[in-house]
Amino acid sequence: MIKKIGISLGLTLLALGLFVLYTFWSTGYFRKIETSHEFGGIEQTIELPGVEDMAISRSDSFMVLSVDDRAKRRSGEQGLHGLYWMDLKQAPFTVKPIAIPADLILYPHGISLIETGPKQYRLAVINHVEGKHSVEIFTIDQDTVQFSHTLTDPNLISPNDLVWVDANRFYYSNDHGSTSSAGIFAENYLGVAKANVGYFDGSAFRIVAENMSYPNGLVVDQSGKNLLVASSRDFLIRVFEMQADGGLKFLEDIPTATGVDNLERDEEGAIWSGAHPDLMTFSAYAAGKKPIAPSEILKIYLSDQQLKQTSVWLDKGETMSASSVAIPFGEYLFLGNVMDSKMLVLKKGK
Repeated sequence: MIKKIGISLGLTLLALGLFVLYTFWSTGYFRKIETSHEFGGIEQTIELPGVEDMAISRSDSFMVLSVDDRAKRRSGEQGLHGLYWMDLKQAPFTVKPIAIPADLILYPHGISLIETGPKQYRLAVINHVEGKHSVEIFTIDQDTVQFSHTLTDPNLISPNDLVWVDANRFYYSNDHGSTSSAGIFAENYLGVAKANVGYFDGSAFRIVAENMSYPNGLVVDQSGKNLLVASSRDFLIRVFEMQADGGLKFLEDIPTATGVDNLERDEEGAIWSGAHPDLMTFSAYAAGKKPIAPSEILKIYLSDQQLKQTSVWLDKGETMSASSVAIPFGEYLFLGNVMDSKMLVLKKGK
């Protein structure tokens, strides 16, 4: 009897040990990260904290920045939060806050911009205030930004990012499907796939893809037919064909070997992502238990009809921690992050 109990206990401890080992391995903890800045050097450092996402107008040469000083907020302090406008017409680039109504509290997360006419745009912003989630809609005419309205729905469970498909419809990611502490822990560390992607058809929200593991950034590919969804926890990008009714048909997974965050597309159709190569260290950093977390910028593109991936910028976190977004523009590359104190502008070949 004692022998059986000992064997059972040994097997249980072995299974637990293997699970812990797998969790660390599957989240990149054992990856050796050597700093490599292949794209170029730093052209400009912009002192804005937590520029987690950015949205660009290439035709009118501006960007909107989503800013939230999560480091200060984590410690109970009040930090900068809101939307900022960056003029891209001339370097060094200038940044200014975007005025919002006094009664609108804005802690922005993912954002998306779509052109609706000459120098006219709609901007959608994921907002988190006191545990409640919403999508804030703005209009832009010339360089004037006006708040339009707020969207709320029970299907905004844990919204992270969103992407317009036209002036009225967008897809969005819920990075968790659970709301309880135990459920969130299971998704983060046990790899339980309960998160999803939702769709807003201009009047109503609904879930259109389920059983996902930390869906994050979204982008529509150059064909305009497919939606790409970053799955940070699974180190891959999921590709779906968009259906006429907004539904999604799964096509394939693209392994990335890194925790892809936001996704952006350049003029040539290549996909760029700010990424977290070591999710365990990132998690400790986000909780204030480590001073830095590594950053990676990934470019995914077609070459000779073959899909290729290049890590164009890799950093231990000493230059910039926890990269979350990368947008190329001309000879520059703009890098944002989850909660560092600044964003970076790189210049090719510098």
